[in-house]
Amino acid sequence: MTTFADLGLSQKVLSAVTDAGYTIPTPIQAGAIPHALQRRDICGIAQTGTGKTASFVLPMLTLLEKGRARARMPRTLILEPTRELAAQVAENFEKYGKNHKLNVALLIGGVSFEEQDRKLERGADVLICTPGRLLDHCERGKLLMTGVEILVIDEADRMLDMGFIPDIERIAKMIPFTRQTLFFSATMPPEIQKLADRFLQNPERIEVAKPSSTAKTVTQRLVASHNKDYEKRAVLRDLIKAQEDLKNAIIFCNRKVDVADLFRSLERHGFSVGALHGDMDQRSRTTMLQNFRDGNIQLLVASDVAARGLDLPDVGHVFNFDVPIHAEDYVHRIGRTGRAGRSGRAFTLVTRSDTKYLDAIEKLINEKIEWLNGDISALPAPMESHDNERGGRKGRDRDKERGRGRRSDSARADSGRGDSSHKADTKIQDNPIEAVEEAFVEARVENVKPERKADRKPQNNGGNRHTRPSPAPANDDNRERRQRYHRDHDDGPTPVGFGDDIPAFMLIVANAAKA
Repeated sequence: MTTFADLGLSQKVLSAVTDAGYTIPTPIQAGAIPHALQRRDICGIAQTGTGKTASFVLPMLTLLEKGRARARMPRTLILEPTRELAAQVAENFEKYGKNHKLNVALLIGGVSFEEQDRKLERGADVLICTPGRLLDHCERGKLLMTGVEILVIDEADRMLDMGFIPDIERIAKMIPFTRQTLFFSATMPPEIQKLADRFLQNPERIEVAKPSSTAKTVTQRLVASHNKDYEKRAVLRDLIKAQEDLKNAIIFCNRKVDVADLFRSLERHGFSVGALHGDMDQRSRTTMLQNFRDGNIQLLVASDVAARGLDLPDVGHVFNFDVPIHAEDYVHRIGRTGRAGRSGRAFTLVTRSDTKYLDAIEKLINEKIEWLNGDISALPAPMESHDNERGGRKGRDRDKERGRGRRSDSARADSGRGDSSHKADTKIQDNPIEAVEEAFVEARVENVKPERKADRKPQNNGGNRHTRPSPAPANDDNRERRQRYHRDHDDGPTPVGFGDDIPAFMLIVANAAKA
């Protein structure tokens, strides 16, 4: 059986690993560490939670024992998709690098630039960062990337999902071509494969089967719910109250806006709850996680930021308020509970629109998940909230008033139209489109043409039939309207030359030229 001592690590690193209580490497560690120590490029495919972080931290510590960092010129660069994962990599360097005197700089959002600039001024042996914050420092002229010897791109598939690939391409152009690149991803879709081919030189490929099965210590149940958010929240509240042994729990939502809405709802109902999502500043996220670890809050509503990589070892329950869109995320979510031999429970709220996602999950884990209180077909009639009932009554009252008004108007119209109404109704039944067109034409004939004829009523003008009729006395508004009408609709004869308006200078008789 392979041990860490067989992998070629330095004595300082082996001592730190032994103090941490590890002796047997995981498959990804046993496959990646020897090749990394030989300065080979590596393409590693492994899910978070398989010991992947140590597979690049330990060889980097051994290689960094020789050399010295210079100000603003980091020796190694590690790119992570989220702040939490970057912070955990920094913690790994502190744990395994306690026998080394290395400067580790963490560049993530939500922290002041001044504090990070001071760390860069001292020189960083290891630079751990998210792509956005790294580019911010580069654009401010605070970093020079020409001294980077090792580049680590971690969680590349999540980088793709979060839109970081263009940023990574920009960063790679700043780093020397002779660097060593360690590339890790949970999956290898075509986009990630193209990225790996562009960044890696003759890489060593290490692939560890992804954990498509869930832990046996986790009891999984499905809970049927209607689609409406207020109904799902009511089902979740009842489910939480029904757990007699509830110590703490993580509640997962698919979207950040749903995290905020569910947090406010649970808080209004008196639960001890916190929220965690990507739009929070780093100080708030760190404080929230620490409060959850310390037991100051019982429930943590989170997005998939908390699904991968976070070190939360003692979580009793997991509630999926939303069924995850990607089946792999389900495995990661419920993997937050039942860790280190402990037992855990995972409940997933399922609506009729979630069935295709549920089928993908059951296909991935290769097992059928039991329903708690009957499947979706056993759902009771949808509930109606107090607000909806009040709004519904108001809407119905308005509809009644409108209907009463329409009936009274139609009654008045029926009294004046006689037998023609019966013919029109018959016409509508026979050919509704033709009836509507005829009604539209009749309206134009009855309403528009008489008005124009009245405006052009002929009067006795002394026998000159081409003279424009004088309008009847009217107020200024009517006069202006008629003037606009006559200006646009001129029915008189077409004038020849200048017509009656001949300029005065053309009427002057020119003197005959003297002989």
